[in-house]
Amino acid sequence: MEKENIAVGLDIGTTKIVAMIGKKNEYGKLEILGLGKAKSLGVKRGVVNNITQTIQSIQNAVTDAESAAGYKIKNVVVGIAGQHIRSIQHSDYISRENPDEVIGDKDIEQLITQVQKLSMLPGEEIIHVLPQEFKIDGEPGIKEPIGMYGSRLEAVFHVVVGQAALIKNAGRCIKDAGLELSGITLEPLASAEAVLSQEEKEAGVALIDIGGGTTDLAIFKDGIIRHTAVVPFGGNVITEDIKEGCSIIERQAEILKVKFGSAWPGENKDNEIVSIPGLRGKEPKEISLKNLSKIIHARVEEIIQLVFSEIKSYGYESPQKKLIAGIVLTGGGSELKHIKQLVEYITGIDTRIGYPNEHLAGDSSLEISSPLYATAVGLVMESERHHIKGAVSLTELEPEVKAPEVVSVVNRTEPVTQQYQQTEASHDPVETVRAAEPRVSEEPKETEVKSPTAEKFESNFFGTFFRKIKDFIEKQE
Repeated sequence: MEKENIAVGLDIGTTKIVAMIGKKNEYGKLEILGLGKAKSLGVKRGVVNNITQTIQSIQNAVTDAESAAGYKIKNVVVGIAGQHIRSIQHSDYISRENPDEVIGDKDIEQLITQVQKLSMLPGEEIIHVLPQEFKIDGEPGIKEPIGMYGSRLEAVFHVVVGQAALIKNAGRCIKDAGLELSGITLEPLASAEAVLSQEEKEAGVALIDIGGGTTDLAIFKDGIIRHTAVVPFGGNVITEDIKEGCSIIERQAEILKVKFGSAWPGENKDNEIVSIPGLRGKEPKEISLKNLSKIIHARVEEIIQLVFSEIKSYGYESPQKKLIAGIVLTGGGSELKHIKQLVEYITGIDTRIGYPNEHLAGDSSLEISSPLYATAVGLVMESERHHIKGAVSLTELEPEVKAPEVVSVVNRTEPVTQQYQQTEASHDPVETVRAAEPRVSEEPKETEVKSPTAEKFESNFFGTFFRKIKDFIEKQE
């Protein structure tokens, strides 16, 4: 009997590090076996700035996931982001020696290799190469060139570049945490895999992933990624603004934002007040929810305007580049109340919230179905798609290797967020009651069908640049 393929994704974010273990069930849906998360202490705006703290946070998240799933994590697929990531458009071509032979994989690989040799800024390296469209002997608009005849093969590429040293630092942390790096992928692409349908990608859609330290943008049209960008602001700057504007501590500011924050000030009445307990016996502080929303609105509007300027630079107003499927918001920041309405108001584009539950098994908890875990779910899907065995059952380990002692096992039938709320209830610094809004599930989406050439370019994430990182890490041993 063939052993089951257990996939693992590791999301190294600014506010949290998430380790997720999953496998496909008999219906082709992703069953999450274990989820572990830890506060991210050594990452700022998607970039590792403290190796020791990041290693500790990764180990904490991995241990929790292993305890919940009963598996030992070996290999992980990791998402990369950060303000150092940028993208460029580039055209290149090759002249074929024998035009009487059909175009094959060798020609595509030659074109990829040629693009990989582009000169970048000091310290930068090409992470990913994606074709926009092909031309054969000057004939444009060709999506799948394999099997066709022609003497000149040309393509327009979307090239993603980043600071190699910063990505190697993340790889170093993973290695020192006792894990093997099996693949890297751009985080907005992982999120898109989890929350977008193939129909949306064909029609034209902009995915906005609002994280803790950065906001990532990925635009798809005709089933191909057309534009990517990273805005160096996320949920953390909103929390910081609340902290400064209301003169409270960071923990109180975060709870205020999550429980009572709104991106639309008009929704709050003037007499809605929240009482914050004072520190060390000081008098409680009263904060107006309208003022709180004004603080949040100002910063969220700034972030959306920056992202919207990137959408404009893509040229979405052109008939050929129109975003018929609109905007999809995901990430932890998308859970802010009324942010969907604000995005629609600023951009004039239809917007929805993207949940990863479309790919998840029916018995998945509400917590895992949250936009907060869209990137992690996408990374697990990426690992599963490339058949990477990320974890092994504790029973498969060698007899002399003992399983780690399980202090507490997470009950996967009950969302972890509920357990956290119960633990923190007696220490909640915000004293008020507010009804929770029900989560709306999305329609199931169709299975994506990709051309062989598209698959080849997407798998390039596991190619040249990835091998360079692994070689670099191994040389440091």
